[in-house]
Amino acid sequence: MTQPIEDYALIGDLMTSGLVGRDGSIDWLCLPRFDSAACFAKLLGDEENGHWRIAPLGAADGERCTRRAYVDGSLVLESYWETETGTAKVIDFMPQRDVAPDVVRIVEGISGTVRMLSTLRLRFDYGHVVPWVRRSDGDRVAVAGPDSAWFRSEPPVRTWGEAKSTRSQFPVTAGRRVAFVLTWHPSHEPRPEPTDPFEALEGSLSDWREWTSQCRYEGPYREAVTRSLITLKALTYAPTGGIVAAATTSLPEELGGVRNWDYRYCWLRDSTLTLGSLLTTGFLDEARAWREWLLRAVAGAPEDLQIMYGIAGERRIPESELPWLRGYASSAPVRVGNAAVDQLQLDVYGEVIDSLHLARSAGLPAEAHSWSIQLALLDFLEQNWQRPDEGLWEVRGPRRHFVHSKVMAWVAADRAVRTLEGNPSLGGEPDRWRAMRDAVHRDVCDNGFDAERGTFTQYYGSAELDAATLLIPRVGFLPPDDPRVIGTVDAVRAELGRSGLVRRYSTADSVDGLPGDEGAFLACSFWLADALHMTGREDEARTLFERLLTVCNDVGLLAEEYDAVSGRQLGNFPQAFSHVGLVNTALTLAGMEKRTTGAG
Repeated sequence: MTQPIEDYALIGDLMTSGLVGRDGSIDWLCLPRFDSAACFAKLLGDEENGHWRIAPLGAADGERCTRRAYVDGSLVLESYWETETGTAKVIDFMPQRDVAPDVVRIVEGISGTVRMLSTLRLRFDYGHVVPWVRRSDGDRVAVAGPDSAWFRSEPPVRTWGEAKSTRSQFPVTAGRRVAFVLTWHPSHEPRPEPTDPFEALEGSLSDWREWTSQCRYEGPYREAVTRSLITLKALTYAPTGGIVAAATTSLPEELGGVRNWDYRYCWLRDSTLTLGSLLTTGFLDEARAWREWLLRAVAGAPEDLQIMYGIAGERRIPESELPWLRGYASSAPVRVGNAAVDQLQLDVYGEVIDSLHLARSAGLPAEAHSWSIQLALLDFLEQNWQRPDEGLWEVRGPRRHFVHSKVMAWVAADRAVRTLEGNPSLGGEPDRWRAMRDAVHRDVCDNGFDAERGTFTQYYGSAELDAATLLIPRVGFLPPDDPRVIGTVDAVRAELGRSGLVRRYSTADSVDGLPGDEGAFLACSFWLADALHMTGREDEARTLFERLLTVCNDVGLLAEEYDAVSGRQLGNFPQAFSHVGLVNTALTLAGMEKRTTGAG
């Protein structure tokens, strides 16, 4: 049975992550990195593609736990099972690793006696490779090619050859705790030192609570903001500071559709919004690490700037399909890698320069080479901003003169001017960038605004709308009280609205080159709330924000999109962009957001 996307919860160790369903099954786990091949891929296939379920003996397929929650301020998940004979809870987490990644599962009796069943099916290479399993020192070790996993189980286990699974049945009574540890390591290396599951639990809780104690936000909706910040931290690759867009690949934007992409990489366009949320809420170390990742990733020839990179800054992310996986809810194809990496998206130049300007304005110590990189990017953009591109939504149709791309070219020039005005000793040509800023502004207002309808459009010469134009007042291209801004907000809300939320654009006559439809885009819906607030409609902004909070699942997580008709989350999960949107809108409503604005 296919569980709803919102039935999953996230566990992780700041280098990779897994998804635990409400039925007690870990259906997605990539080891050792976010972008590694999954060893549990049931999420995109079926049981034979790998999973690990712990649930009461006799629990039916798809039967869900009674309730679950994260331990406060942590990424440690507790799932409770209430049965006729008693109650048990399963504690799931991944301790921050020393050497090897571990998945720890502890079953604890709460009352009475509950007989439990653990069923482990390891399948390496996205569910394609069945490993050879053998005993070693009382544990099980599974090996296939470069991958090896050790399975330590307190209760005795049996390997079922026909089902190619490892199972254990055991009772728990009140106060009894039973532990399992799954550890991955390269098959050619010696076995890592075993992890004590109970010490690891205390260490994980301590690590997370120490981290969340740094949060400076004390305003409304603090619980939702804190959970979103924990999720952003969980999507961070600790060795480099890169933040992946999501923990998954190929969760569909339409059930049964083909809009299925791999989001386990780092997008430059997330940088400014993410940096702002981290800086404002007090997480300076994470903001600094993200800024440093950004500088390393974009280093090189400006014409080679990519829209996304691997978690260590890798440039090659070739896209391919996995035909042995049927896709979530039969939504095929399943893709790994992302061909959009080769697209021309001119807005990213503005986003990078805006991010570095924001970091400098917030007082992060500047790297000596940062300004020279920005000047090189500006030189390129000055000569190329007039070109059509694929735009921020990564359309796989023809290139267009997207309004958002042009607006972000204006942002690049504007932030250069502001940087030099505040730091004239840096050296540069402010008059040159003022001239570029003015030229871009005139071009957008002349060619990207529909005077009859009173709204900015998706691209020059088009009647279509784009939710990205909601960012025009946020980035300072026009002041919030400008009639063109108010008209755009109203038009986007009316024409792209769906059950109170907002789609990115209309897919009916879209240039994205893809069949099918998609749900409301949650980040865009947060942008609408921001725009409503900026244009003086505070009550409407707060109402929309509170509506968006109801879309969060029971443990506070958001996917990329939402289908209001079916009440289902859609797209990759959990989605960093959605959680950044949540944090920033809460900050906006509380009057705390760090934002650089200007008027053209």
